[in-house]
Amino acid sequence: MNDKELLIPATQAELPGPNPQTRRGRIQMILLLLFCAAPVIASYLAYYVFKLEGGKTNFGTFVIPPQAVSSDWLGIPLTGKWTLLVVRPAAECRVGNDACVKTLYLMRQVRIALSKESSRLRLIWVVSDDKPVDPEIRRAYDQASAGMQIFNAPTSPALKAQWDQWLNRENAGQQIQLIDPRGDKMMWFPAEASPADFAAIRKDLDKLLRLNHSGESLR
Repeated sequence: MNDKELLIPATQAELPGPNPQTRRGRIQMILLLLFCAAPVIASYLAYYVFKLEGGKTNFGTFVIPPQAVSSDWLGIPLTGKWTLLVVRPAAECRVGNDACVKTLYLMRQVRIALSKESSRLRLIWVVSDDKPVDPEIRRAYDQASAGMQIFNAPTSPALKAQWDQWLNRENAGQQIQLIDPRGDKMMWFPAEASPADFAAIRKDLDKLLRLNHSGESLR
């Protein structure tokens, strides 16, 4: 090596390359590392990037984008609390009609299961016909003991059209609607739920109440 070569800056010096045997060894090592890491990489992509349907952790179905509720429809603003809302005719929700009463029962029991957080969840039954509510049903699902409020659906043509469009979006009008404290429908749950489904609904609500206080009123 001559003097000129010794004076070449390190950034410009050409390092001798590895021999073929060393190169093959490095390639084999890289391939081995990729093979070992493949399951971890795949699980990361599935959970954080692709979010495969089979891997979802929520039971309820998200409404995307969330749909705002107008205070004109029921005469009150549905803000400040989380709200479970269901729509049923009074003629259907009577003693002896298990399907309807079981839905009201499910909503009440989910609220009770939230224990000390139950005051953060409001229950609403919107009566969709002009029949009177069965007195026994009203006593069992009143605001004082069950936390359930009963309202009539809007009757004016303009408001009714808006209400029906909001309610039946995604063909979920017969399901239980979840409204966040800002007044947006953001999820719905199946109204005909099994005991296992009950636990899943409670788990979804537990998670939402724990992670999201935005828009809630302390009163």
